[in-house]
Amino acid sequence: MRTADGVPLKISLQRALVRSRIRALLLVVPLLAFIAIAFVLPIGDMLFRSVDNRIVESILPRTAVAIQDWNPNGTELPDEAVFEALTLDIKAGVKARTLGRVARRLNYEKPGMTSLFRKTGRRTKRVAGPPYKERILKIDNRWSDLNTWRLIRREAGALTSGYFLASVDLKTNDRGEVVWQSEERRIYLTLFYRTLWMSALITVLCLLLGYPVAYLLATLPLRTSNLLMILVLLPFWTSLLVRTTSWIALLQTEGVLNDVLVFTGLISDDGRLQLIHNQFGTFVAMVHILLPFMILPLYSVMKTIPPSLMRAARSLGATPFTAFVRVYMPNTVSGVGAGSIMVFILSIGYYITPALVGGRTGTFISNFIAVHVSETLNWGLAAALGSLLLALVLALYLLYDRLVGIDNMKLG
Repeated sequence: MRTADGVPLKISLQRALVRSRIRALLLVVPLLAFIAIAFVLPIGDMLFRSVDNRIVESILPRTAVAIQDWNPNGTELPDEAVFEALTLDIKAGVKARTLGRVARRLNYEKPGMTSLFRKTGRRTKRVAGPPYKERILKIDNRWSDLNTWRLIRREAGALTSGYFLASVDLKTNDRGEVVWQSEERRIYLTLFYRTLWMSALITVLCLLLGYPVAYLLATLPLRTSNLLMILVLLPFWTSLLVRTTSWIALLQTEGVLNDVLVFTGLISDDGRLQLIHNQFGTFVAMVHILLPFMILPLYSVMKTIPPSLMRAARSLGATPFTAFVRVYMPNTVSGVGAGSIMVFILSIGYYITPALVGGRTGTFISNFIAVHVSETLNWGLAAALGSLLLALVLALYLLYDRLVGIDNMKLG
């Protein structure tokens, strides 16, 4: 069979199918471009920053090359050529005002490197020629420490594992061995553990509080349920910062709740409760903020369950409780899964609310990621922590898929 223009019908259909696919692809190109720019590129940049170590070799290029011939396992300092390269690099770094960057990078691995490079940078102006080694050693005796040179040699590569080691409370010692950080510097594994169990408990609390509310909304008459649904959605119309600071006003020692308890005589004025700037404050504020994200998936699934199922179970002799547990609840598993994974993933990455109400014991790992990005400017460590958090979320997501199944998750 052929078309009116003489082209075989099979070929004409194939061409039409190709044209339709091209049109469909062109329609989604803007969305793909937005996803690439807003999500893929930032995540890729974060992953790369967690191992990027080009700052040393870019600011100390001569030293990075010359020190490769030095034996770090020996007992002798580098030769004159390495000291000459270091002097020239430091002079160039002072002139370009980039010496502080490499000093700060090395200071992450060994405290005191910032002051060493600043002092050396100020005094290398007097070093006009050889012997470079003798003159550099006179500037500061820390240049005679083999561990200083071992650190520079170890960090002269383009990639590093130091950020990831630091994010799990490990480090590389002067002999190149991976060891634990000192006790007072082991904080990140504790923070990861705290973030996980607090997020899990927040999810459970949201489920316990949201399930009855969603059931009530799904079983009430439409006019009444719509009115109550407005109350559920009302928090979305209020700023997150306003909702969080409202809890501070309510829960602080001189706040509304403590004043009511003192007024009713339940507690004394000297025995006011500490309800904020701790884990309790984080639980209360985050459950309040994330509760709608649990109610809405549950409601959308419960609304599709026919009421006749419960009546059929009752007619077959089941008690109301048995009918609810054995007939109704299994049909809501998809909503429970959707709401739980949504609340858990949202809570594991929250940082504004824990920062305001969590105090010392209620902060998450995301708070320290924000600190390293905006305050300490240690973007490599922040990227490593963020990468581990991303990997952790993906691992939990895959575990959920294996145990429950993503196909069983429904948002409505």
